[in-house]
Amino acid sequence: MVRPYSRVVIPLDLWPVNDPPIICTLTPAALAVTRDGLLPGLAKQADDVQELADGYRLHFTPAPDLLTAIARVIDAERQCCQFLRFELSVAPALGAISLTVTGPEGTVALLRSLLA
Repeated sequence: MVRPYSRVVIPLDLWPVNDPPIICTLTPAALAVTRDGLLPGLAKQADDVQELADGYRLHFTPAPDLLTAIARVIDAERQCCQFLRFELSVAPALGAISLTVTGPEGTVALLRSLLA
């Protein structure tokens, strides 16, 4: 049986005000194995990596399958590092691509250690 779509509305005064904790659910061994498929591997493909006050911005030259690779990284990272926020920007006319990864206080230090 197919259930009809339903929507849940959460009043703003009940919405969680705190960001999720800065916890990566991958063990160091698992991170070592999957490193190239996560942000560190993606950062290696970037033309420029900028540190921001609350995260990093990665700039890319368009290439075949790049958007697919970025989407895979975002999907993997959002499962193991649920505190991260992702913004993907694609310029018109096959222009530049940028990915901004941000989070709560402490995110920059964690990302700096991963991208080093």
